Amino acid sequence: MKYTTITGLMIVLLALTAHAQNTMSLTIDQAVQIGLENSKALRTSRWKVQAAEAKVGETDALGLPSLKFQGAYTRLSEVPPSSFPNPFNPVLPPIEISPSIVNNYSLKATVLQPIFTGFKISSAEDIAEYNAEAQKEDFKKDKSDLIYNVKNAYWNLYKAIAWEKVVDENVAQIQAHVTDAENFLKQGMLTNNDVLKVQVQLSDAHVRQIDAKNNVQLATIMLNNTLGLPLSTQITLASSIQPVDRRFGAVDSLLRKAFQDRPEIVGMNFRIKAGEAGVTAARSGWWPQIALVGNYNYLRPNQRIFPAQDKFKDTWDVSVAVSFDIWNWNTTGHQTTQAQAQLAQAEETLSMLKDGVSLEVTQNYLNVQQSKERIAVSEQGVAHAEENYRITNEKYKKGVALNSDLLDAEVALLQAKLINTQSLVDYELAMARLAKAIGE
Repeated sequence: MKYTTITGLMIVLLALTAHAQNTMSLTIDQAVQIGLENSKALRTSRWKVQAAEAKVGETDALGLPSLKFQGAYTRLSEVPPSSFPNPFNPVLPPIEISPSIVNNYSLKATVLQPIFTGFKISSAEDIAEYNAEAQKEDFKKDKSDLIYNVKNAYWNLYKAIAWEKVVDENVAQIQAHVTDAENFLKQGMLTNNDVLKVQVQLSDAHVRQIDAKNNVQLATIMLNNTLGLPLSTQITLASSIQPVDRRFGAVDSLLRKAFQDRPEIVGMNFRIKAGEAGVTAARSGWWPQIALVGNYNYLRPNQRIFPAQDKFKDTWDVSVAVSFDIWNWNTTGHQTTQAQAQLAQAEETLSMLKDGVSLEVTQNYLNVQQSKERIAVSEQGVAHAEENYRITNEKYKKGVALNSDLLDAEVALLQAKLINTQSLVDYELAMARLAKAIGE
C-alpha cells in the first residue's frame, strides 16, 4: 500500500514537471526576442547577407594580381635526332644537332595583373558592394516584419483571453439571472416563457464561451508557431495594454522619415546604384583590355635553349597583353541596352514602392487616430453599460423592471466590453503598424 502511494506521488510530480516545462510567462519584449532567435526565415535572410558579403570579397580579388601554377608531362614518339653530314669527312657519322628527347616535363608559374579593363572590374566591385548593402536592408525588413508578426500574435492572444474573461462574466451574470427568474416563477411574478428566454440566452452564452475558449487555444498555437516554440506550449502573458498617447507628428514628417529609413526604399536605392554600375560594366566591351603577364618556366627540355638537353632549365618572360574587340555583332551594345533596361525597371520599382509606402503610412496614421478615439468612446460605453446593468438588475430584483430589460442590459454590457477590448488591441496594433511603416 505504501509503495503504491509513493509511485502515485512520483507520477503526479512527473506530470506537474512536464506541465511546468511546457508553460512559460512572456512579456511582449521577451516574445519578440524569442521570435528573433528562433526564426528560420530570419536565419535564411542572414545567410543571404553573408553570401552577399562573400561576393564582395570575390569581386575585390579580380583587380589583384593572380598567381597560377601549371605542370605537365608529355611522352613523344621516337623521331630521328636532328643532324647534318660531317663536312670534314663524309665517311664519318653525321653530326647530331639536337637529340630526340621523348620525355618532356614542364613546370610553369604565371602572374597576371589587370591594368585596364574598361572599368569592368571596378564596376563589378561596386555592384557587389551595393547588392550586399541592399541585402542587409532586406534582412532589416524581414526582421521588422517578424517583430510585427510577433506583436500581432501576442496581442491577438491577449484579446482572445480578454474576450474569454468577458464571456465568462456574461455567463455568470446570466446564470444568476436564470436563478432569479426561476425564483420569480415560483412566486408567480414571471411566466414560463420569461424563464425560457433567459435560459435560451444562457445557452447562447455557453456557445460563445466554447468559441472563446477555442479562440484562446488557436491564438496560443499561432503565437507558438510565430515564436518557433512547440505548439503545445502554454503561454501566460505578462504584458498588458497600457494606452499611451504617443505623438508621431504630421503625416508629411512621417513620410519623409519613411522614405529615409524604410529598409525596402533604402535597399532599392542601393539596387539602383548597382544598376548604374551594371551599365558601366556592360560598356566595358568598348574599351581595350590591358594586362601585365609574367611567366616563369622550368622545363625539361627547355625549347629556348639550343641545342635541346634532357635537363631542367629555367627561363622567364614578361609581357603586356592588349585585347580589343573590333567587331562582335554589337554584343556590347545589346548588353548595355539590357543593363539600361534593368536600371529603368529598378527606378520604376522605387517609384511604385514610394507610392505604396505613402499610402501605407497615411492609412496607418489615420488608423492610429481612429483607434485612439474609439478607446475613449468604448470606455465610456463600458461605464454606461455597467451602470445600466446595475440599475436594471436592481429594479428587476425589486420587480419594477421587465425580464427583457435585464436581458438587453446583459447583452449591451457584453458588447460594450468586447468592443472596448477590441479597441485597445486595435490601437496597439495600429501603433505597431505605423512604427513599421515609417521604418522604426
